[in-house]
Amino acid sequence: MAADVTSTVLGFIFALIVSTVVIWIVTKLLGEKEGIGTALIAAIVGTIIYTVAYYLLGQGTLAAVIGGIVWLLAIKGLYKVGWLKAIVIAVLIWIATLLVGLILPTLTGPI
Repeated sequence: MAADVTSTVLGFIFALIVSTVVIWIVTKLLGEKEGIGTALIAAIVGTIIYTVAYYLLGQGTLAAVIGGIVWLLAIKGLYKVGWLKAIVIAVLIWIATLLVGLILPTLTGPI
């Protein structure tokens, strides 16, 4: 049981670090001045938003769409950008995360 908790916590920390780096790189490529701290906050806020959306609405498309819209609001506020740039940032983050996910092992799969 302790090994399960430890591996879950370490997996979460690893995923948070990867997400933070991806967000930071994408926003830097798009000319944003905020640092890695803002990217970390965006990663944490995104995790909270999607967790709450999926908890309240289930694992369906509605939860993903509502979570995505709320996350766009968070990106818009954290990076002080308009809707279009927030959407571009989000799409590039999702693409980069997908590519990173193809390379790195998953949390639920064998390591």
